[in-house]
Amino acid sequence: MSTLANNEGLRASRVCFSYGNKRIIDNITLELKPGTLTALVGPNGAGKSTLLHLLQGRLQRDSGFVECNSSITVMPQRASIDWTFPITVFEMVRLGGKTFKHQPGKQIAKQLLMRVGMEQLAQRRLSDLSGGQQQRVLLARALMQQTGVLLLDEPCSAIDPPTREHLLSVMREQADAGQTLLVSSHDWGSALDSYDKVLVLDNKLLANGTPSEVREKLSDMTCMMGSHCCG
Repeated sequence: MSTLANNEGLRASRVCFSYGNKRIIDNITLELKPGTLTALVGPNGAGKSTLLHLLQGRLQRDSGFVECNSSITVMPQRASIDWTFPITVFEMVRLGGKTFKHQPGKQIAKQLLMRVGMEQLAQRRLSDLSGGQQQRVLLARALMQQTGVLLLDEPCSAIDPPTREHLLSVMREQADAGQTLLVSSHDWGSALDSYDKVLVLDNKLLANGTPSEVREKLSDMTCMMGSHCCG
C-alpha cells in the first residue's frame, strides 16, 4: 500500500469523559505521530474502548479536544459483531469500503484478504469462522476504509500466537506505509517491544513512551496486567 497522504497523526488534549458520576477518562493528553504503531494497554475497565471512541468522535467528550486532519477508522472488538449475519467473508470486507463513500472495488478487497491470509476462505460464511479468522476479517474490513488513522480495539484478544503475530505484521506494514495505528490490549509482556510506543491507561494516563521507558517507569505493571500481550 502506498504512503497515505495528508496524515499528520492525531492529537488529544485534556480529554475527560464521565458516565453518570463516574469519571471514565480523566484528563488524557496524547499525540500519535504518522507512521507509528502504538499500544494502549491497561486492565479491564481502564477505559480503553471508551478512549478509542472519544478519539474517533463516536462519543462526546465532557471537555478537552481532539485534532486530526484525516478520517479515523475503529476496528471493533470481535464480540460486538453479529457473526450470524448471512454474508460471506468477501462481502463483509468489500462492503466495509463504503462507510466513507469509497468504492475501491472487488480487487482491493481480494488483495486485503490475501494480506491477512483469508483469500482461501473468501466465500465462507461468517458464522463458519474461528475466532482468529474473524479477527483477520475485521482487520481487512478496517483497512478497506483507507483512512489515515486506525484504532484497533482488542484485535489480539483470545486468539492463537501465530494469528497474533500475523496481525501485528500487517499492522507494522501499515505503519511503515504512513498510517497511524493505536492498538488497545489488556495484556502486557515482552512482545510490546514490537510497538514504537506504549500508553498505559487506567482511567488516567499512567505512562507514555517507548516500551523500555514504560517498563522502567512502571516495573510492577507486569503483575497487574498479566504475562501475555498483543503481538
